[in-house]
Amino acid sequence: MKRECPDGVDVYFDNVGGDVSAAVHRRLALRARIAICGQVAEYNQVPPQGGPRSVSFVISRRVRMEGFLVGDFAHLYGPALERLTRWLAEGRLRYREDVVDGLENAPRAFIGLLRGENRGKLLVKVADP
Repeated sequence: MKRECPDGVDVYFDNVGGDVSAAVHRRLALRARIAICGQVAEYNQVPPQGGPRSVSFVISRRVRMEGFLVGDFAHLYGPALERLTRWLAEGRLRYREDVVDGLENAPRAFIGLLRGENRGKLLVKVADP
């Protein structure tokens, strides 16, 4: 993190939580912003952690954190789809997919997702009936 973000992290879209987020929190820049969309690393903790671990970085770095739900932006779906489609065609947008073949492999793929084993959007390919 220090090598890749020598001046700190200004914006963090958190969909992971856990150790990944803790590493980013240690590198946040002054007045950084965090949008929290998910905490997949914490969904299956036994026992549940309960409450934020340490939020002292919010005070010392004057960080702004806010929950993010995609449904709050549903009215922007059409314009966003047009722009993202254009960026994809222009090669300005790249993505990764991890494709698992067969519905019978979905449970194992889902468990792998919760363990962080995938490196992109996880999809299960189901054969046509």
